[in-house]
Amino acid sequence: MPLTMAPSGSANTVKKINGKDEIRHFLKSLGFVEGGEVTVVSEMGGNLIVNVKDTRIALSKSMAGRILV
Repeated sequence: MPLTMAPSGSANTVKKINGKDEIRHFLKSLGFVEGGEVTVVSEMGGNLIVNVKDTRIALSKSMAGRILV
């Protein structure tokens, strides 16, 4: 399921990242790697704040939709 559908507060494992090479590379540089853990902290209007590798990152709805957990 896409990260946008994950409930707040739950730890999830990244299964796959969809998109063009530039987008996958950008997300990888932020810490979103297959097999890595991501936790949804909060959601506002579809946009997410997530915890990745002890760092909080804000993601747009479209970017978060490319991350499958």
